[in-house]
Amino acid sequence: MASDFLPYGRQSLDEADIAAVVDVLRSDFLTQGPAIPRFEKAVADWCGARHGIALSNGTATLHCAAQAMGLGKGDWLWTSPITFVASSNAGRYCGAQVDFVDVDPATVCLCPDRLEAKLQQAEKQGRLPKIVVPVHFAGQSCDMPRIHALSQKYGFRILEDAAHALGGSYEGERIGNCRWSDAVSHSFHPVKIVTSAEGGMITTNDEELAWRIGALRTHGITRESSRMQGESDGPWYYQQIELGYNYRMTDLQAALGASQMEKLDRFAQRRQELAELYDRTLAGLPLRPLARDPRGISGWHLYMIRLDLEAIAPLTRRQVFESLRAQNIGVNVHYIPVHLQPDYRQFGFQKGDFPEAERYYEECITLPMFPAMTDLDVMRVKEALCQALHAAA
Repeated sequence: MASDFLPYGRQSLDEADIAAVVDVLRSDFLTQGPAIPRFEKAVADWCGARHGIALSNGTATLHCAAQAMGLGKGDWLWTSPITFVASSNAGRYCGAQVDFVDVDPATVCLCPDRLEAKLQQAEKQGRLPKIVVPVHFAGQSCDMPRIHALSQKYGFRILEDAAHALGGSYEGERIGNCRWSDAVSHSFHPVKIVTSAEGGMITTNDEELAWRIGALRTHGITRESSRMQGESDGPWYYQQIELGYNYRMTDLQAALGASQMEKLDRFAQRRQELAELYDRTLAGLPLRPLARDPRGISGWHLYMIRLDLEAIAPLTRRQVFESLRAQNIGVNVHYIPVHLQPDYRQFGFQKGDFPEAERYYEECITLPMFPAMTDLDVMRVKEALCQALHAAA
């Protein structure tokens, strides 16, 4: 890969992060030690939630939270078709059926109007969801007060997928504080707002839910005598009280994550500045960014553009994408609609089911966005875009 390659996302590490990991390497604990509760507290405190439960990755958080909420065979989980497949796969891991709600054409977050209409129809059919997973796409919150109001009317639980959104807020409330949901899932993959290399976390205000997720991440095992069947044999004793998983985070990862959390506000501010610079710099080109909901502040995990395909014809999105890649601009596409994946078509999903999601997919390109980017990097992306679009001029 060329040295001047500009990726769409990249971790931002400093000497403090490295020192935090080295400290763990020199300590008595590499796996389950004091860094994990420290990281859990840092995330929960920043969000304003009562509990944080660290897990091995974001997929594990969704799976364990859904199972802890009682999702199982015969139940339904609904989510957005514009997301990574983990959001819907969590339902399938629990043996549940999965369906989707089309996105808002402006923000590409799950559309509350379409959700309400689908709930009305599902109620008539006796197929209401047990869990709805709103995806805070690119870092911008869904309309959580509206979705919460619908949950009160129709009786479903809410698991927010905030893998893109740590550092953002909605109506003055930090994303992750669980005001409008049962739990919130976070991801710390290297391209996310902060990283623990791999890792995820659930924030929740529900003490029992927090305990159950904590048990599920460790094989369904408890050492608490009050949770056991019968008497404990002694201080060494444990019981597996349900089938769980090995979804634990390590102290190495948690130490990195806790160090990164000290820089979250700075990272979020720089991402906001880059987004605003992109907005100004790209104005006038045959494209548009995602619309902003004025009630919230995005975490800005990703910066997407939607090409005006009519204006650039006969040029195609693929040609623009490949031109940018040829110029060492590491663009990407987020995401292929989940319902169009071959493994989901077996359930009867087909093209045309969720037209707004499909329209977005046909037009979108993800541009580079990470805190270490400079203003000159944004200008470089703009110049590359102009060159890629030149054939349509």
